Amino acid sequence: MLNSGDTAWVLISSALVMLMTPGLAFFYGGMVRRKNVLGVLMQCFIILCVLSIQWVLFGYSLAFHPGSGFWGGFGWFGLNGVGLEPYADYAVTIPHQAFMIFQAMFAVITPALIIGAFAERMKFSAFLLFTILWATFVYDPVCHWVWGIGGWLRNLGALDFAGGTVVHINAGIAALITALVIGRRKNLDHNAPAPHNLPFVVLGTALLWFGWFGFNAGSALAANGLAVNAFVVTNTCAAAAGLSWACIEWIRNGKPTIFGAVSGGVAGLVAITPGAGYVSVTSAILIGLLVSVFCYIAVSVIKPKLGYDDSLDAFGVHCVGGIWGALATGLFASKLVNPAGNNGLFFGNPKQFLVQLTATGVTIAYAFIVTIVIYKFVDLFIGVRVGEREELMGLDLTQHRESAYTILE
Repeated sequence: MLNSGDTAWVLISSALVMLMTPGLAFFYGGMVRRKNVLGVLMQCFIILCVLSIQWVLFGYSLAFHPGSGFWGGFGWFGLNGVGLEPYADYAVTIPHQAFMIFQAMFAVITPALIIGAFAERMKFSAFLLFTILWATFVYDPVCHWVWGIGGWLRNLGALDFAGGTVVHINAGIAALITALVIGRRKNLDHNAPAPHNLPFVVLGTALLWFGWFGFNAGSALAANGLAVNAFVVTNTCAAAAGLSWACIEWIRNGKPTIFGAVSGGVAGLVAITPGAGYVSVTSAILIGLLVSVFCYIAVSVIKPKLGYDDSLDAFGVHCVGGIWGALATGLFASKLVNPAGNNGLFFGNPKQFLVQLTATGVTIAYAFIVTIVIYKFVDLFIGVRVGEREELMGLDLTQHRESAYTILE
């Protein structure tokens, strides 16, 4: 039976999640050099356009139509059969199309996260083709595995309340692969770029944090106590992680930075996503405090030693944070929070941790392999990387004939 309060909450949450993609554009846009800021904004905006169409045509059907363990098929092509009545398999108090559009915003932001790995060096045409193929052959199947009726990880009992595996691990592994195969930016060793606009980064973080309440609390699909828990633990974990990262910098470098604090905040948001509807507030604090340690090591210690150019730390924050969040769900999940879930290891159910480990491992392996195949196909078909002259000039001018700043300092 339709419930107007639940429907309103899911529609509001859909709008909040939609805002996260422009928020990500500012977050990433502030981190690149000024000659590439419009390129990042354009990539995020066009993803919102392109994947909104892909989703209603066939993406939603591939991801959520009841089907095999692998994907859903084309039974809901063009939203055929997806109407305004409830669909009991997913939500009994909201219209089916409300669930569809809420999930559309997840499908939009997931490939947008990958942008941080290849920023400042991918052709716009290649970016479009890569994004459509990746959403179709990586995001949609993994989404079905975890959330779709018949999905094999769902049947296995994997817990992913709002997208730790589906969104962050999935996109984070793709980010690492694209960073490795596209190669480092030119002159990186001699002129390491600093974020050109830290206020943009802070603004983007604020928009992401704001939108994340819809991302996590909206995944309850109802205006109820579970949504409240997800809302509270989301804010708590992000706060703990932001504080933790700032303290790590303070201890190691003598000064805390705003860039570090917002990086920690985002890491905390990532880490709590899979467990937002399964863990308590005290568990969220522990998850947040530890995720900054893991992500700080990934971006400040491991990345410099290995030398890969994950430009904006999409892998170091989203994949590492997502892995910790997925495994932490297997540790801290409690049926006292969500009777429909399972207890984790620390509440007497070690099997759940093994299930989370399995879901994490197979997602990493699948995204790793298929992302390489898609990248190589696009590179063979139209070429992925811009030329050296275009890269040095910047993508704003060479790809879009625009400049963000007409008055130079």
